[in-house]
Amino acid sequence: MRIVLLGPPGAGKGTQAKMMEKDLGVSTLSTGDIIRLAIKNQTPWGKKAEEFVKSGRLVPDDVVIGIVKEKIDQDNLWSGFILDGFPRTIKQAEALEEMLKEKGLSLDVVLYFAVDKEEVIKRLSSRRVCENCQTPYNLLSNPPQRDELCDRCGGKLIQRDDDKPEVIRKRLETYEEETKPLIDFYEERNLLRVIPSSAPIEEVYDRVKEALKEVAAGQ
Repeated sequence: MRIVLLGPPGAGKGTQAKMMEKDLGVSTLSTGDIIRLAIKNQTPWGKKAEEFVKSGRLVPDDVVIGIVKEKIDQDNLWSGFILDGFPRTIKQAEALEEMLKEKGLSLDVVLYFAVDKEEVIKRLSSRRVCENCQTPYNLLSNPPQRDELCDRCGGKLIQRDDDKPEVIRKRLETYEEETKPLIDFYEERNLLRVIPSSAPIEEVYDRVKEALKEVAAGQ
């Protein structure tokens, strides 16, 4: 299956993607990861992306599109993939549509993980990381045994700037402006399935499996 995951930061897309990978036998392509890999490997598109990353600028749509296509071609993933973090804009969505069309293919489904804004802020602002060994924790779902101390090395747990409530609110504003229009884009194409995501992980995954079953049955 060819699947796109949508949803705000903290909606649980990465966790659900790992579970889908195991059941469906397909690979997840996380945009951030493949951009970093392309830069590390100095691929043609990776070199272009590096120029923007080094100067602190956003990697433009055409470069992101090039890197995604490069990766899918390289690993021959056209028969099935999960895209997490791509597309982020209408331009990227149109480019993906065109890429697939050239292969005589199309997306099977777009899963939109819907979660309340305050729930996202609570989830992300509860994240901590050990300042020594970088082990991640979450004070809600994966707390340390000792308050604010790492289980592995005893180091102090810190909150990254990206996980502070005021920064999270800004990230959510950016998401609303740039990515949420994709919901309408895919709804018009009858590809969108909404997955309420405030429930426990396993319950959310049951909803994912139900949506995939409906798609496979042609509903």
